[in-house]
Amino acid sequence: MLKLTDLKKTFDIGTPNEKEALCGVDLHLKEADFITVIGSNGAGKSTVLNAVAGDFMLDSGKVEIDGLDMTRLKEHARARYIGRVFQDPRMGTATGMTIEENLAIAFRRSKIRSFRWGISRKERDLFRNHLRKLGLGLEDRLTVKTGLLSGGQRQALTLMMATLVRPKLLLLDEHTAALDPKTAKIVLELTQKLVEEDKLTTLMVTHNMKDALRFGNRIVMMHEGNIILDIGYEQKKNLTVKDLLQKFEQASGDEISSDRLLLG
Repeated sequence: MLKLTDLKKTFDIGTPNEKEALCGVDLHLKEADFITVIGSNGAGKSTVLNAVAGDFMLDSGKVEIDGLDMTRLKEHARARYIGRVFQDPRMGTATGMTIEENLAIAFRRSKIRSFRWGISRKERDLFRNHLRKLGLGLEDRLTVKTGLLSGGQRQALTLMMATLVRPKLLLLDEHTAALDPKTAKIVLELTQKLVEEDKLTTLMVTHNMKDALRFGNRIVMMHEGNIILDIGYEQKKNLTVKDLLQKFEQASGDEISSDRLLLG
């Protein structure tokens, strides 16, 4: 479903800040795969997601979604296939717009554009029904501007917007890292519910090894721009955080240097 072939990317070539971020990444997700991606800071986790989303052009390699070659498409052209939630809750919604206006933009993303802006009763009822799934009372606050919501509410809304029209692929880039533990747990449980209900093909970057073990059917571990481990469900379900640390050290010849991974 998602096929990444030999992705290579070096930033700031020819400068003191030159960084080889992706060193020939190969990854294949089947339909409804839910893969968690872990690794130290600078391992290339978010860079892979950004490459898939089209944030930059690759030096070489190929990105395919559902058999379609996305490699040369711009970010906006890929957006009709991809749902995306960022680490910063403020990035997924328009602060000065209401909840229903944000949802309307998401709902119409893949539809033929028209001059109509007003939100119909049918759309408003649809938004209420979907928001009710969040359990946050947002279905009764459709006309409230998103800038007035808490970080957790905004992130939950962003997740709803990303999945309102079923995407071919859902990208989650440490989408609970900026939230307090209680709110992060709520958003993660909501994530699992939406992914399972719609059988969404999902790639989730996380700094938390416990979350990597708890969610999804595969774990991918990255180090210095490479995938060094790809652990399937049968092996994953019996692993502990200690096991993961040992596997990382064996595969990389290095020690985990990220306190976020160790303490998560």
